[in-house]
Amino acid sequence: MKIAIIGYGRMGKEIEKLALQRGHEIIFKIDQNNWEEIESDKFNQVDVAIEFTHPESAYQNILHCFKSAIPVVSGTTGWMDDMGKVIEKCNKEGKTFFYASNFSLGVNLFFKVNEYLARLMNNYPDYNISVEETHHTKKLDAPSGTAISIANGIIKNMRRVNKWEKESTKENDVIPVKSYRTGNVPGNHQVIYESEFDKITLEHDAKSRLGFALGAVLAAELIHDKKGFFTMDDLIR
Repeated sequence: MKIAIIGYGRMGKEIEKLALQRGHEIIFKIDQNNWEEIESDKFNQVDVAIEFTHPESAYQNILHCFKSAIPVVSGTTGWMDDMGKVIEKCNKEGKTFFYASNFSLGVNLFFKVNEYLARLMNNYPDYNISVEETHHTKKLDAPSGTAISIANGIIKNMRRVNKWEKESTKENDVIPVKSYRTGNVPGNHQVIYESEFDKITLEHDAKSRLGFALGAVLAAELIHDKKGFFTMDDLIR
């Protein structure tokens, strides 16, 4: 495949390495210094674009790709207010989009275990629930998209909680989501159930960005010749 990488930071560079190892060609590496290339005639040669940028630019990047009928894989978080419009374009205009708040296979297995544990804990109301996430200092959004997905997974499966809030809360039906930014941490997420007597912790700790990069390249391989909206559930299947 001919791939465009939109957002050539640390994640973009990891994606480039793995894509080349898997026999693909990188024909565009776009960042803030050469963004105008996304509008060039040559951009139409791209088979699929992989987009990891910033919340304020993600939606426009996706629209530019759609304009050239290019499938998009995106892992940018923090722009969910526009997600409905992207899905509508996939459904009504035949565009192709793959979104994940986290492309790690391990994290997506973690999501499944998190939902199963939440269903079990319906019967044990003495346990208070919280979610904590830690990332590197350059991550802009907080809480992370992954932490939000974790919290929403609990809400969907547990009767006694209705929403999540940043940091602390005194309301019993609200999940507090705490964010920490330190060093070069690729990503650590914890779900904590704590009672007067003990504490249960479900944790995923990323060792590097390679797992995320591999998931993004696999997603590109999945959708480059398809139409519609896709998630990690489609990739895992």
